[in-house]
Amino acid sequence: MPIHHVEVPDNSPVFGGTTSAFARFGHAPAVRSHSHLFISGQIGRRPDGVPGETVEEQTELAIRRLEEILRLENLDLGDLVDVTSYHVDIRENMSGFLAAKQRLIKAPHPAWTIIGVSGLANPELLVEIQATAAYPDGAAR
Repeated sequence: MPIHHVEVPDNSPVFGGTTSAFARFGHAPAVRSHSHLFISGQIGRRPDGVPGETVEEQTELAIRRLEEILRLENLDLGDLVDVTSYHVDIRENMSGFLAAKQRLIKAPHPAWTIIGVSGLANPELLVEIQATAAYPDGAAR
């Protein structure tokens, strides 16, 4: 199967005007290869580009972005198999992150690695989440 680059439409209600960041930073929102979808790190920006005010809001926004990319490929959060999240001030922000994560990500849970970092691309950002999803029965739709 050839590699397929997923594109988020400019009129996406979840991404809004922030889709230009993919071209600016030189990466695809997601890439399908064989039976997996590799989703680039998603951050907690509102459609107008403003970061969420709290780590809980930023986590929810980042997960909603993951969810939108999955939807474009006829997948959902239940198709996630491996997730890595990057956290600024991890000890201070973990409870807000977990509150949003537990509200949105249901069992059976994907594998998930949580990594503390000194900073992200913008000083207002507190969390970034990248993920891999599997197409049901290994077949891309």
